[in-house]
Amino acid sequence: MFELNNILRENIKNLTPYSSARDEYTGEASVFLDANENAYGSPLETAYNRYPDPLQYQVKLKLSQIKGVPPRNIFLGNGSDEAIDILFRSFCNPGVDNVIIVPPTYGMYQVSANINDVEARKVLLTEEYQLDLEGIAEAIDKNTKLIFICSPNNPTGNSINRDDIETLLANFNGIVVIDEAYINFSRQKTFIQELTEYANLVVLQTLSKAWGLAGLRVGMAFASEEIIEVMNKVKPPYNVNEASQQLALQALNNVSLVNLWIKETLEQRDQLVLALKNFDFVLDIYPSDANFILVKTTNAKAIYDFLVQNGIIIRDRSKVELCEGCLRITIGTPDENKTLLSTLQQYK
Repeated sequence: MFELNNILRENIKNLTPYSSARDEYTGEASVFLDANENAYGSPLETAYNRYPDPLQYQVKLKLSQIKGVPPRNIFLGNGSDEAIDILFRSFCNPGVDNVIIVPPTYGMYQVSANINDVEARKVLLTEEYQLDLEGIAEAIDKNTKLIFICSPNNPTGNSINRDDIETLLANFNGIVVIDEAYINFSRQKTFIQELTEYANLVVLQTLSKAWGLAGLRVGMAFASEEIIEVMNKVKPPYNVNEASQQLALQALNNVSLVNLWIKETLEQRDQLVLALKNFDFVLDIYPSDANFILVKTTNAKAIYDFLVQNGIIIRDRSKVELCEGCLRITIGTPDENKTLLSTLQQYK
């Protein structure tokens, strides 16, 4: 049975969070002389002289309408990477606890584990890029606090079997983190709607991919109110700046445009896959539920170097476990994809 207090670090249980100026009053005010800001404004067309809302309530309210989740179940961070780091700092005792990752997968889980001095136990995906449930069960011990699952997975592009994830959620006494950065491109439904069923579920999403806001660094975590309270307790007081909050609000009013981009991206993905299959150096193209494809080739490094020489940057994943010989290619605009294909036709 999952019990939050059983996995929460003792120092976090007793932590008194920093109380920002904006936390200490409720209601409306017209004169702000509490936070040592520059009262005269800023040398910009838009005034940024005031500190932002530390809990980003307006953005969460808008996300709540789109996602169907109450604002109290939403955490916003400086990209999903901040949410990942906060989960480590909240639940994993350095040098004692461990987490489980399932390579090949997103690299920041391992990096955050290393930064926080937490052991990351690797349980490789199967050859079909699915969970090895027996291997995960064997790796779990009393100090295992988090399991990270990226679905759709990066760099493989496939979605992880939903029943397998639900098996972990039902049987693991720690937190299962499902990273859905690419969920907008997938036919699979999000796990957000399962929050009321699993108290140990954290779902990560982002505005960096389908929403096209990578430069703003706005990541989301969806979880029980109790977990969100812990994350808000640990985060820096003003972790999402005012410009990002305001621009995110504008973007969230353009759902129809984002849906159009998603449709176009999926069409371009299908066309690119068909075209790449005609090249002799392409051995396989793995099924993708994301805005990228994983392509197995005869010589990944040589192809990568050739494209770099021609001003085209992709990702060489050939040194990643279970991705030998593979390149990861993001789906571009029609013109970008044509340039990629015409350049590859010159590769010898």
